[in-house]
Amino acid sequence: MKYGFSTIGCPDWLWKEVVSTAKDLGYDGIELRGLANKTYLPSTRTFSLENCPQIKLRLDQLGLEIPCLSTSAFIFDKDRQEAAQTEMRDYINLASLLDTPFIRVLADREARPGASVDEGLVAENLKEISGLAEDKEVMVLVETNGVYADTRRMAALMEKLNDVNIGVLWDIHHPYRFFGEKPAETYDRLRDWICYTHVKDSVMENGEVTYKMFGYGDVPLKEALGLLRDRGYEGYIVLEWLKLWVADLEDPGIVFAHYPHAVRRMLR
Repeated sequence: MKYGFSTIGCPDWLWKEVVSTAKDLGYDGIELRGLANKTYLPSTRTFSLENCPQIKLRLDQLGLEIPCLSTSAFIFDKDRQEAAQTEMRDYINLASLLDTPFIRVLADREARPGASVDEGLVAENLKEISGLAEDKEVMVLVETNGVYADTRRMAALMEKLNDVNIGVLWDIHHPYRFFGEKPAETYDRLRDWICYTHVKDSVMENGEVTYKMFGYGDVPLKEALGLLRDRGYEGYIVLEWLKLWVADLEDPGIVFAHYPHAVRRMLR
């Protein structure tokens, strides 16, 4: 398995800080979810058309990669359908320039399940973008968040689409936290589509999710990661530290240093 962190955990860092931290701490890759307090990467100067070849070259020299671009494309919202399609196209084009294999999209708004979504619209948006993604050698991943943290619903969506260029990002936290699924249950339902994973830890306090550093909550991470290892998963396990949304979480420098060592100890 490969180790990565998402830039959602260091929302105000500059690119050079992100890269040097990943290299110094022995990570394999960096998932991009904004940079330097800007969330729409295709419009940033850092990831402009002329800068991407230099970024890719430098990452290659350092033995790093960008495995996934995490979008904010809400593919469930009919009022934002055109914006979602535009965002997915922009991110697919950027991923192609960076040799990034995946982009992440959202089929529900929040991590916690909310109101029911229009599943027909979700499928329509994914079908619409699949051809372009395939042409650019990029896969579109739907995260197990919101109503799709119920993996029976996610599996039904994948079966309906039956598209080799649409896969699943297994956020290990959400199916367990919001639907009480055991990791083996989630994995057995989604194993044919899992291409990438997010990890985070938490506890419930007064009915609310309180995020904790990896290994300090009660999410069954050891079971989930051990299952992935034992089933031959060779992809990324990416720490998603939600500093962008929860400002009082611990400093990313501390959390990013802790994570890879904690995973290795957990899996020994």
